Amino acid sequence: MKTRKQKTIILLSVLTAIFLVLSIAFFAFRNFLLQQAITKVSTKMEQEYSSRLSVRKATFEGLSGVKLIEITLVPEHADTLFSIKKIKTSVSFWHLFLGEVQLGSLEIQNGLVQLVQKGKVKNFAAFLKKENKEPTNKDKRDYAAFAYRIISNALNLVPTDMRIENLTFKLDDNAKKAIISIKKLIIFDEQLETSINVQTNTFSQRWKIKGFADPRNQKADIRLFNIDTGAIKIPYFDERYNLKSSFDSIRLKIENIDKSGDELHIDGLTSITNLRFNHPKIASKDVLIKNAQFDFRLLLGSDFISIDSSSTAQFNAVKFHPYVTYDTESDTIYKLKVNIPKMKAQDFISSLPNGLFTHFQGMEAEGTFDYKLDFKFNKNKPNQLVFDSNLKKENLKITKYGEANLNKLKGEFIYRAIINDVLQRPVLVGTANPNYTAIDQISPYLKKCVLTTEDPSFFSHHGFINEAFKQSIVKNIKTKKFSRGASTISMQLVKNVFLTREKTVSRKLEEILLVYILENNRIVSKERMLEVYFNIIEWGPNVYGIGEASCFYFQKSPSELTLNECLYLARIIPSPRKFMYQFNDQGELRDFAIKQESFLTNIMIRRGLLNIDDTIYKSQPINITGAAKSLIRLRVQDSTTVDSLAMPPEFEF
Repeated sequence: MKTRKQKTIILLSVLTAIFLVLSIAFFAFRNFLLQQAITKVSTKMEQEYSSRLSVRKATFEGLSGVKLIEITLVPEHADTLFSIKKIKTSVSFWHLFLGEVQLGSLEIQNGLVQLVQKGKVKNFAAFLKKENKEPTNKDKRDYAAFAYRIISNALNLVPTDMRIENLTFKLDDNAKKAIISIKKLIIFDEQLETSINVQTNTFSQRWKIKGFADPRNQKADIRLFNIDTGAIKIPYFDERYNLKSSFDSIRLKIENIDKSGDELHIDGLTSITNLRFNHPKIASKDVLIKNAQFDFRLLLGSDFISIDSSSTAQFNAVKFHPYVTYDTESDTIYKLKVNIPKMKAQDFISSLPNGLFTHFQGMEAEGTFDYKLDFKFNKNKPNQLVFDSNLKKENLKITKYGEANLNKLKGEFIYRAIINDVLQRPVLVGTANPNYTAIDQISPYLKKCVLTTEDPSFFSHHGFINEAFKQSIVKNIKTKKFSRGASTISMQLVKNVFLTREKTVSRKLEEILLVYILENNRIVSKERMLEVYFNIIEWGPNVYGIGEASCFYFQKSPSELTLNECLYLARIIPSPRKFMYQFNDQGELRDFAIKQESFLTNIMIRRGLLNIDDTIYKSQPINITGAAKSLIRLRVQDSTTVDSLAMPPEFEF
């Protein structure tokens, strides 16, 4: 009888013999197997992507090395996608047995990867095919597992020993070009160093990426900066999107990637210095953020992706803790919370990005404040939107105004509208102007009508109407564009007197901050704000203020206006230069205008602003007697005019 020990020795001997036989067989036929694998991939490329993959020579080197010579991928009827002269790599066989591909070393020489679009033909279009399958609850993606798998596979493909020479990435989008040439990229002993040349139609630069990279332990600390003097310019976006942007350096640090149970945690830091950008929809000038940093903790679960509230964002001297979540557990829910701890008001003003808040330059303030924002949007229940904005201030006081000196609302000043970037004629806002009208000399009907159409809660709010903001956000999300604003009279006043009509992010942000300062520092009374508003707003082509408008339309003073005339004037405020399209060929109000007047009248009666006696003469037609009458006649005489402009605008209160 053989002992257990003898049986174990025999089993191990047999297994060793089998392993040796398999190893010998593998090494004898491995080049053949490699060719078969390349053939299989080539066939897939041709059948599924209409692309031809060719490898002139493929051989094994040593125990675990693979060498490929002249690899090309060419889509049918399109430019070459990539062409590489030589690739040498080594693979960890242990990880192959575990079903993973992990590169030990990688060497690439003389390669070209290019994305080309000529007209509508893209050489990468075949690789952008999307599955038509609609996701269901049963197919819901586990975000943590999916992200961890992608990250792990990607990092396994980053070797611990890498050398790349002369690898060029080329982007050609209908002659909008960017060429990024990696002259040298080395990872050795966990240190990364590169030399990169960048060439576009508008500039050329030399970049360097340097730092620490440990793909096996999932850690890195790298920095991108310019070898030459000056800032790094971001290629392609200037020509493609008219977005000019640059920065001095960027740092990315990954400290921890850990999957515990159903959650994936990613901790790190990213920072950028002297970020400068310019786009017509952002601001009219270059925007500069001197220093920005984000210490982040990303959390991913089976049904959520979030930025944890322990994260800290900072730009210049402003620090805050953002919390962002995308949750699909029951419904699709988006959450945003921002917490700015107590800070000095002057530090906040000094930290505002240059170019984004030009009207605040030179402003000085005392006191402190803290701020909290709570936003929640349910995609399936949009009307349950949560938008809570809370600012707490202590001894907050503006001691010196910048370019936008709100104190000028207290006295006389010259107002000049800007339309299509053209400065209009000066209008004196003060009693020396014969058309200037004090608030108590304006028909009470007009005040009631305009407040009803433009801002019903003007005398009770502090510049903003939270519910209006909510409805505006809901509609803009539904339409996927900025289709509705939430402008109050305070916001219109600030926009007209201190800002321009340009539709930029900068102008909107300045408007919000200036309105808050105006309304919460008691600079002028509500009555004075309304008086200035009535004396500057446009009421027709080259018609500014109610004094000019009363004469232009009715040859009256503002105190003599009837209810019908006030209803008319209130309705045309959104599009005063198109007032003539309110009238038909007989010079009478169109049906839509009459319906709007009735609707507005009923609203005012329900709110107690009018009574039945006020509407006794409402049935009488409106009579335009001033200079406006000639413009109505011209429109009627122009038979080529397309009356699409006569359609009623959206009418909401």
